[in-house]
Amino acid sequence: MAFSAILFDFDGVLVDTEWAIYQSWRRLFEAHGQPLPLDIYTRCIGSDFATWSAKTHLEELTGLDFDWHDLDARRQQEILDDLSSEPPMPGALELLNKLAAAALPCAVVSSSPHNWVDGWLDKLGLAGYFQTVVCRGDAPRIKPAPDLFLEAATRLGCAAADCLVIEDSLNGLLAAQAAGMRTWMVPNRVTGGLDFSTADQVFCSLADCAAII
Repeated sequence: MAFSAILFDFDGVLVDTEWAIYQSWRRLFEAHGQPLPLDIYTRCIGSDFATWSAKTHLEELTGLDFDWHDLDARRQQEILDDLSSEPPMPGALELLNKLAAAALPCAVVSSSPHNWVDGWLDKLGLAGYFQTVVCRGDAPRIKPAPDLFLEAATRLGCAAADCLVIEDSLNGLLAAQAAGMRTWMVPNRVTGGLDFSTADQVFCSLADCAAII
């Protein structure tokens, strides 16, 4: 494949964090008698609550004000508990080893903060596969804006058109396309129902990506 660099999203692509995060929100909504369908929740996947806010949505549904500082701390602990033994996504190591053997530069590009992404990469022994990690705060705007992807390309010394992005979310797809990059989608349990028909290719797993690189 004629790529100069591979840019990976993190949440939901390298580790199945998205499901645990969604479940924490679903439990909170249901505790207040409200559903949280995936087709509503996925509006914020790959971006942040400026795109769509679960907090604002729950307040509007219930007419209540919440102590988000306390609730966020409890939700974060629930998420960490749920993910305590979470491995990399199926096919992740296979693909990363194949890219390393081919000496193809790789980056992680995430709308999440560094303390979250870097912590997971270190915990799972994945950090060494990536030449750079670009997160929230490393560029003016997060996804669906293209800034994070363009920053990664600059750091790797590659033209945007020569980069391949591997994503799982609609916001990630929009960001990659705005950056002028080719995009492969690998949907997960949270994003599997979204329409990724405008992507260059859609795969069932990272192992399927590895099979053609």
